[in-house]
Amino acid sequence: MVQDPRQYVVIGGGLAGLASAVWLAEAGKQVILLERRGRLGGRTHAMKVDAVDDLTDNGQHVIASGYEHLFRYLTSVGTREHVAFPHGGTLRWPGGRSVFMSTKGWGAWRTLFGAHPDASLLDRLRAARATVRLGWQSLHQPADLADLTTEQWFNRVGMPAAAREALWDWLALGLAAEPVQQESAKILADLLATGIRLGIEHRRAVTIGYPTTDLDTLFISGAQRVFEKFGVEVRHRAVARRINIDNGAVTGVVLADGSVVPADAVVCAVPNSNIGGLLDELPEHAEIYAAADKLGYTPIVSTNLYLDRPLGTKAEFEALIGGTGIIDEVFDRQLMTGRGTERAWLYCLTTSGAYEQIHKTNEEILDEQMRLLRRYYPAAENAKVVQGHVVRLPKATFSQVVGTHGLRPDQRTSIPTLVLAGDWTATDWSATMESAVQSAAKAVDLLLALRSVP
Repeated sequence: MVQDPRQYVVIGGGLAGLASAVWLAEAGKQVILLERRGRLGGRTHAMKVDAVDDLTDNGQHVIASGYEHLFRYLTSVGTREHVAFPHGGTLRWPGGRSVFMSTKGWGAWRTLFGAHPDASLLDRLRAARATVRLGWQSLHQPADLADLTTEQWFNRVGMPAAAREALWDWLALGLAAEPVQQESAKILADLLATGIRLGIEHRRAVTIGYPTTDLDTLFISGAQRVFEKFGVEVRHRAVARRINIDNGAVTGVVLADGSVVPADAVVCAVPNSNIGGLLDELPEHAEIYAAADKLGYTPIVSTNLYLDRPLGTKAEFEALIGGTGIIDEVFDRQLMTGRGTERAWLYCLTTSGAYEQIHKTNEEILDEQMRLLRRYYPAAENAKVVQGHVVRLPKATFSQVVGTHGLRPDQRTSIPTLVLAGDWTATDWSATMESAVQSAAKAVDLLLALRSVP
């Protein structure tokens, strides 16, 4: 392949930026990747916990089988084999009661139609009817759906309280990282529609999986091998301030130190929280900045708990049910990755929409999480914390509350050689890894479709 002499600059070393750089390099483009921090990965990376000599992630991520663009990326970087699909998880109630949550075949339908252990036959019939209504309205959306919260939508279709408690409130929170009382129903409807479409297209239901290795190995190490193979230049601590535009074309990227990186084309792959100032020379910058600001941010707190004994989990990931408002999911890293327990058992806890928890101290969070675990896992009653590791992500994703529909900008801009990427731009998914990578695919396709880069 003949190398294109023009220079393509990718701003941002998160998942959207990594995918953009990988695919541009594979297409024979000369690529420079600018990352403001000292490491790649953005909101998906691993961290060393020295006290227990372990490598853990900055937050646990699940992967849906419908993440087509993410799997394309993993194939490009050679790590596709590090994703497993167990076809189920556990729904757990206070006191230790649990129900297996199937995500495959007839068992998945049983889960959707009423997984609560106390649900009556009438509850299950009502849940089945409400679930069908949700699916139908996702594909044929009512005009006012964007004005409703997810909770209001559930009430409208008649979703029973038992079904909401056991599955739907938790599922909606996990998909959009917002409580159903403020989450936009339009977000959940679009996600359900995408899942239904992919299920029909591939003749199999979308299911949930997880990485079997750390996030550095899954997303970053393979990308670095691609960069080395194709000569991609990665510049760390390179803080981009402005994208220069002249005569309708990109000319370069101004860095914080005043230097300019020449560019014939730019992929701006930064979160909505970092977009300010970069697009000042783009004619429509005011509209994009306003959208980025209105989308706001949703906090997520991840806690890595190293315990002196096992919790007694039954599946790789378990959802804590019962209106706790603290932990969405507990991930058993022993079952997920096969890690040894010579030093401790590792459990990763995720709290989405952590508006209250994000402001607490590490000690308060650890104490709160352990008290909650003891409510759900009898084996945790006498467990001791060998090491606790709290990861705060105050701007983990863009917010998906009522009033945000239609704000996400397209990857295309009025300047053909300047494209946007990132999970907050317009895709088929909400704030997920798939959204980030799909945005990269769209951005790269726009640049590759140009007959020539001025």
